[in-house]
Amino acid sequence: MSDNINKKHSRIDYLRFILPSLIGIILFMVPLKYEGDYTIPVAILSKGVASLLEPALPTIITLLITFTGLMTIFYKISRPSFIENSKEIKGLFNVNIFWFIVRVIGMILVVLSYFEIGPSWIWNENTGGLLLHGLLTTLLTIFFFAAFLLPLLLNFGLLEFVGSMLTPVMRPIFKLPGRSSIDCITSWLGDGTIGVLLTNNQYEEGYYSTREASVISTTFSAVSITFALVVLAEVGLETYFVPYYLAVTFAGVVAAIIVPRIPPLSRKKDDYLTEVSRDSMENLPMGYTPFTWGLEQAVEKAKNSSDFRGFVKSGLHNVLEMWIGVMPVIMAFGTVATILAEFTSVFTWLGMPFIPILKLLNIPFAVEASQTMIIGFADMFLPSVIGANIQSELTRFVIAGVSVTQLIYLSEVGAVILGSKIPVNVGELFIIFIERTLVTLPIIALVGHLLF
Repeated sequence: MSDNINKKHSRIDYLRFILPSLIGIILFMVPLKYEGDYTIPVAILSKGVASLLEPALPTIITLLITFTGLMTIFYKISRPSFIENSKEIKGLFNVNIFWFIVRVIGMILVVLSYFEIGPSWIWNENTGGLLLHGLLTTLLTIFFFAAFLLPLLLNFGLLEFVGSMLTPVMRPIFKLPGRSSIDCITSWLGDGTIGVLLTNNQYEEGYYSTREASVISTTFSAVSITFALVVLAEVGLETYFVPYYLAVTFAGVVAAIIVPRIPPLSRKKDDYLTEVSRDSMENLPMGYTPFTWGLEQAVEKAKNSSDFRGFVKSGLHNVLEMWIGVMPVIMAFGTVATILAEFTSVFTWLGMPFIPILKLLNIPFAVEASQTMIIGFADMFLPSVIGANIQSELTRFVIAGVSVTQLIYLSEVGAVILGSKIPVNVGELFIIFIERTLVTLPIIALVGHLLF
């Protein structure tokens, strides 16, 4: 059959698949050392531009989120023809009442934080200021480069090629298509938000079902190696990085097997936003191997891909979707979550049920550690900040490990999921967060006891 493939496609056809895909792999999946840390080239590009524009970034973000809020209000009130007649523009501003309210709240909060007006608990460096001057300045440039260059991974056959070969692994173990492995690799080496962006794109295109997109975004949008090292450094245990990251990886795989098989993820329907031919992606025809069938699909995809102009248009549309659709959501949810974490006892109360669990696992300072079990839902770095002062190395190890395997943080990945088309709400995110915590905590604790 491979001879038939060779006769069917020219060398140019193969190059249309290989070259863009290779560039995409290099940009999104090859870790490079940058400023002492390992990260992917897309993140390096993002950081480089962010450093050049650093003084102006908060202003740009404030203008962008304010523009989004005002345009959404304008569309709701007047329904102007220039928006109604453009499918792309209408898709950016035509949102339901819930997301309308979220965008307006995000606009109000970013203006208050930028001008530092109103109560200081809204805009200080641990709440609104943290989002505006910290996370969003990073995400603005990450969203630009990742979203603009994402078609290199999506449009030239790489997902078809890899998906065909990995389906025999991904389907039985994780109940997911083989192409989802690209999401995991991209997130693991780079940034979880990029993984969510890729997943959302595939969901909108009809390649992932509602269940698959929900599972992938909440299970495979892994914390990067770089962030895991930062968390471990915060609790003063850098010398244990190898066993720590092996424990985190193993616990994450176990959670990826168990959590999608229980509600709420198990109750998500296998329906699709858009109908495309999916049978050909996973059903192996007679005479083909997974490699030759993956190659056949990849070359066909590349042959039918858009030209350079289409590539640029697709990339820019991805960027606008992330900037307009996601950033106001991150500002709204992230600020509210950090306010609750900083100025209320909500997360302390929610952490109380973990006290007996931690005592059962023989974790010292169980009461102090219990607060960190839930507060990570607000922001991924808060558990390690709170846990850094606990005297027990074992407890600090467990806090650092669990905080990384929880994955869903409202100040970052959680807000990106909420801002996407993936149908997972705040309540479901919280339940999944708790489930991941309960699954991974005993594993991390066991490794901790072996080390300390």
